Amino acid sequence: MDFRLDDDQRQLRDALRDFCTNEVAPKAAWRDTEARFEDGLIEQLGQMGLFGVYVPSEYGGTGLDCVSYAMAVEELSRACGATGILMSAHHSLCVDPILHFGTEEQKHKYLPKLSTGEWIGCFSLTEPGSGSDAGAARCMAKETADGWVINGTKNFVTNGREAHVIVLFAVSDPTSKHRLSAFIVEKDTPGCTVGKLEHKLGIRASSTAELIFENCVVPKSALLGERGKGLNVALGTLDGGRVGVAAQAVGISQAALDCATEYANTRVQFNKPIGSFQAIQWKLADMETGIAAARLLTYRAAWLKQNKQSYGPEAAMAKVFASEVSNRVTDAAIQVYGGYGYCADYPAERLMRDARITELYEGTSEIQRLVIARKLTQEPGWVTR
Repeated sequence: MDFRLDDDQRQLRDALRDFCTNEVAPKAAWRDTEARFEDGLIEQLGQMGLFGVYVPSEYGGTGLDCVSYAMAVEELSRACGATGILMSAHHSLCVDPILHFGTEEQKHKYLPKLSTGEWIGCFSLTEPGSGSDAGAARCMAKETADGWVINGTKNFVTNGREAHVIVLFAVSDPTSKHRLSAFIVEKDTPGCTVGKLEHKLGIRASSTAELIFENCVVPKSALLGERGKGLNVALGTLDGGRVGVAAQAVGISQAALDCATEYANTRVQFNKPIGSFQAIQWKLADMETGIAAARLLTYRAAWLKQNKQSYGPEAAMAKVFASEVSNRVTDAAIQVYGGYGYCADYPAERLMRDARITELYEGTSEIQRLVIARKLTQEPGWVTR
């Protein structure tokens, strides 16, 4: 096994770390308080090629690999969890399904602008009455002579406020077992409006929006993939999204360990830095061990995806482990800080709030365990292959 990054990956990591340290991290608390991204940040991310990391250059992307993508999400999330998911959701939930399921016409129309960040993308599957049970969606897409008429309400749409392009899932065949189809909808289409914006515990700068469709007419060319195969598109897309969330969780965890270690080395009690006490040292050691394991699981899933191998269960393993590690690590960081960890003057409480969502979106931890268990029962010995 070769765990070394190649030259392109190291160059990307070093450039990103410098950018994140100087441009992203200093305003992370401001973004959290203001619940928005500052002017110019999205443009800066686009100029660095972060909205099309593994999109081939023929479609306007950077043409790198999925491990580079996971590493980029991790570095951004280490600086600011909300910025990390802005890039991750755009890339893995909108760019990726167009890249893998779109026609050449769709790819050439959408990917160049999405890859540069001129357009931001989002993914709209969840509804008020259907979350983990994605197949129970009720948003309707009725075919007409001219195209499709969409009616319904979607919620919990990450990037819903900023997005220009929506990968939407709607019921095209209500009496068939293949009910859902996927569509590419431009948000400025008449009949598509942004509704409620959620006020959240964490990742506050990242918009979580309601989208309302009222007689929204899209052309026949808006169909993404085959009619009736929308659930396949959704589930395949979510596998990639889970790699992104795992990377986000690793980045948040690393930020929590970084600040806890720095604090432990400077906070003096009983005439010693608290980092000299075994109780604190063991916390830091457990944090580092969990992060290292989560990173390896995440990069492994990304490598499998890059090499066009089956990776759904591996993505689920990475996501459930990394997200739960992130919640443990951020909780431990607050304990290292003591009372100060509970105060907004220090980053630990924000990191804990940001970490909590990683166990929920792109499939809850319970859904990840279901994916893993199904693979195990259907293919005994899978993990030892």
